[in-house]
Amino acid sequence: MDSERTREVGSVMKARVPDTLEEALSPQWLTTALQPSFPGVAVREVIPGPIVDRVSTNARFTIVCDGEIPEGLSPRLCVKGYFNEQGREARFVGEREAYFYRDLAAESGVRTLRSVFADFDTEARHGVVVTEDIVADGGSFLDAASHITPDRAADSLSQFAKLHASTWGNPKWADKHWLDSNLAGALRAWGDDAITARIDANFHGPNGRRVPDEVSDAPRLTSAYSSLVTTIEAEQASSEWCVIHGDAHIGNTFLDPSGALNLVDWQLVQRGMWYLDVGTHIGTALTVEDRRSSEKDLLWHYLDCLASHGVTPPSRDVAWRALSRGILRGLFLWGITTKVDPTLIEILLHRLGTAVADHDALSPEKYLAPL
Repeated sequence: MDSERTREVGSVMKARVPDTLEEALSPQWLTTALQPSFPGVAVREVIPGPIVDRVSTNARFTIVCDGEIPEGLSPRLCVKGYFNEQGREARFVGEREAYFYRDLAAESGVRTLRSVFADFDTEARHGVVVTEDIVADGGSFLDAASHITPDRAADSLSQFAKLHASTWGNPKWADKHWLDSNLAGALRAWGDDAITARIDANFHGPNGRRVPDEVSDAPRLTSAYSSLVTTIEAEQASSEWCVIHGDAHIGNTFLDPSGALNLVDWQLVQRGMWYLDVGTHIGTALTVEDRRSSEKDLLWHYLDCLASHGVTPPSRDVAWRALSRGILRGLFLWGITTKVDPTLIEILLHRLGTAVADHDALSPEKYLAPL
């Protein structure tokens, strides 16, 4: 075994984060990666499957082991890392997700992919996660074109409530650097002018053809979101924060083989305020008509779920006013999105833009003070 790619923990050799996809799909590395959770496992052969190669690389594969597959280990797996040329420049974005699967996923109890390896290389700044292959097992990933009923949205909101409640004001997660707020990440990286130009191109191109006229104002969106970020930072210092998904649109969910809705894609997990997840999710998961007819009931359902987990939820009045903040967050994120199927961007800009108009959520003065 390559000693530079493993380290000893007790009597078990723990695999380091692989540098290449070839290494991640090697029987040698996988044997070492799996042994801490499945002692004695020996991977003899790896059968490659489909690969989705964007910034991150998602490679599905099947393992063949010496002897029987250990109980609890699926032979159908998927590795996610940043192995290609473009990905190597952005490896740091895998840090939050790797730590989430390694340290928080199981403890939170939230329904998500079951990982069998997750770690972050602090020198190479590379996060890699190996999970069960949910598609091979009969699950399916969702997107804006999927039909989601209000009842199914209620199911997903129960999972956000479980995540939030499990970390609500919990000092265990207060100082984890990988959970630092990243709400201003794009603003810092690109600057207001570049952000505004990006949103303007989306709003006034084919992707924005159904954004309401009163919302199709890129400078106003940038200003409102910047004001919201500043206020949230002050609010988190004096209120009970929780760990949030951070990018809670419908495309970051999947149905498992039982039909239950799960959360996925944790690159923006962070400490934050509950309403950012809830507003973004309600604003993206449903058609405009379904959202208008069910959003209050869904919000009350979320509050009831928090209470069922022992958290004292905000009042309905405060929660209703807070909802627009999460909707604004969703519109900002999809306003700057370009590297996604344009059909899906168009659907979500329509849904979120209409929700922002319905809630009058584009006024920066609404965000000058905490709730």
